[in-house]
Amino acid sequence: MSNKQDLLIEIGTEELPPTSLKRLATALHDEICSSLKEHDLNFAETKWYATPRRLALIINQLDMNQADKQQQRRGPALSAAFDDAGKPTRATEGFAGSCGVTVEELTQLETEKGIWLVFDTLVKGKQTQELIQNIIETALKRLPIAKRMRWGNNEVEFVRPIKWILLLSGNQTIDCEIMGIKSGNQTYGHRFHHPQPITIKQADSYVETLKQNGKVLADFSERQNLIQTQVEAIAKKNNGSAVIDPELLDEVTALVEWPVSFVGNFNPDFLRLPKEVLIASMQDHQKYFPVLDKEGKLLACFISVANIESKEPDLIKQGNERVIQPRLSDAAFFWDRDLKNGLAKQIEGLKKVVYQKELGSLYERSERLGYIVSGLAKSLDVDLKHAKRAAELCFCDLLTEMVFEFPELQGTMGRYYAEADGENTDVAIALEEYYLPRFAGDNLPSATLGQCLAISEKIDALTGIFSIGKVPTGDKDPFGLRRSAIGLLRIIIECQTDIDLKELLELAVDSYPDKSKAHKCIDDIYIFLMERLRRYYYDEGVSNDTFESVLAINTSRPLDFHQRLMAVTEFRKLAEAESLAAANKRISNILKKSEHIENSIIDSNLLTEDSEIKLAGLLKEYKEKVTPMINNRDYKSALTELAGLRESVDSFFDNVMVMCDDPKLKANRLALLENVSALFLKIADISKLQG
Repeated sequence: MSNKQDLLIEIGTEELPPTSLKRLATALHDEICSSLKEHDLNFAETKWYATPRRLALIINQLDMNQADKQQQRRGPALSAAFDDAGKPTRATEGFAGSCGVTVEELTQLETEKGIWLVFDTLVKGKQTQELIQNIIETALKRLPIAKRMRWGNNEVEFVRPIKWILLLSGNQTIDCEIMGIKSGNQTYGHRFHHPQPITIKQADSYVETLKQNGKVLADFSERQNLIQTQVEAIAKKNNGSAVIDPELLDEVTALVEWPVSFVGNFNPDFLRLPKEVLIASMQDHQKYFPVLDKEGKLLACFISVANIESKEPDLIKQGNERVIQPRLSDAAFFWDRDLKNGLAKQIEGLKKVVYQKELGSLYERSERLGYIVSGLAKSLDVDLKHAKRAAELCFCDLLTEMVFEFPELQGTMGRYYAEADGENTDVAIALEEYYLPRFAGDNLPSATLGQCLAISEKIDALTGIFSIGKVPTGDKDPFGLRRSAIGLLRIIIECQTDIDLKELLELAVDSYPDKSKAHKCIDDIYIFLMERLRRYYYDEGVSNDTFESVLAINTSRPLDFHQRLMAVTEFRKLAEAESLAAANKRISNILKKSEHIENSIIDSNLLTEDSEIKLAGLLKEYKEKVTPMINNRDYKSALTELAGLRESVDSFFDNVMVMCDDPKLKANRLALLENVSALFLKIADISKLQG
């Protein structure tokens, strides 16, 4: 056997959970590769494979044994190794004995700290075959499995019962026992097409042998691409385009080993239902791909992926059509019942639904939202009547039968039912949009009323949960407050909604009958929001010192914060930025060490040096130029303009002694520096910027 071989590992199981198959396969691959590196076993390319009944990986050109290593053990210092008569001390004899040699066989090592007795030995590297069992078993135990199971009389636990282990090095079987199963050179093909064992003769023939002999496409990405190609071709043939949700595609890929896609049909009468209902029923319940026409409307058909190449494909098609019929019939029943009941009739029912034990019912929460949106309506130019109505109805669809069956349609169904009831269009849209954004990168509310309602919901969630002490800790955030905070900040900044966070928090607190608890949490919530804002910008690539430079200004308007932050980001690109940041840092340190400056007015009669005279004159000019820019929040232009002060500021520090003996001159120069600093501080504290 050569020193390097391709290693094939396959763990055969009962059907694995489809939603976690890809994650398990990649985790197994990463754990094993990491462990091989830890054992000093080198390899070339690697590739993971996964089907419903197997997790596998191939590691190319893996070292079949560890390299031998020189090892040195250090014993006693030479000064303490022998007695006055030159005989070895007990420590020396003990060290030699532990090394399995005589004292004479020890050598000496000279270092800066002295001379030591040492023993040099060559440690033989282990064969990979000796190590692989422990490497695989450890990797399997570390996989991200929420709930493990036992089977038979075994003590072994895994996500599903293990049926076989395939372990090949090149063309040689590695014999060992992993989790109670003896390894071999056999795998199994498709459960129906080829349930018999298949011998794999060579590691690099694994994928092709399974495909040709076993009707199994082991490569997850190959299988996924084939499914997508089949589905798109079938949709095109039926004059449509398939709705291919990435998560559904992953799940379907994890459900089949030999994908065969086909089209099925359903009764066109069901097209009267909202598109989202039909899509949810097809995707979530049946794992079907819906089909849209050129105008984006649903066609009365679906595309499914079978795990078998049937001799009678029509029977499979008919079976799936029979299954979808009752699903859609149920959806139609829910739709009709909900329309008959009407959305507004659910308001009374909200009184019986507890939002949170200490925060009351959903009805009480909707009243709080009504108070908050009413406070926001004027500043956001929203119709007060419509704002109150949206708050009144926003939780009502949670009590409908359709949302009970399809929870992911909350908000969407609220919009449909509001439209059917003849509610104002803005109100209907707001009922759907106030849930946005649902996740990172999700769309934001497009309508002002939707933004207003979404802001109100999120600030109420933060205020309420903080007030009862359920603050997020570590990884625990059961109420999703971090998501609410980021969503709130994104709406304010990206939708350019100019809101003061502290005023918003005061408004939210005032919506509670007992305001005392909530009022105590305002500062904590504000700090929490600012830390979420820091994370938001970190993810956008903004450096921490840039963020700190604006945080120091204490602006509580996120949109204003954003505008300042973008200005500082652009300012840092200027050639003058580093010098001015250093100068402001120097000014800040001087002012901190100085006594309190009672008068920051610059006395022109006390300006004696050319450099300070010039700086004072320029400062007056720049104040007049940039003050209108700052007032109009054109911070970028203001900082760009202020960059022109660099030369004068540098000259001042080069030629003027600030802390001079004359107290009047000293006070005047400190006042000059304070004015320079104050002008920059109207935008940001650039002394926080690192070089």
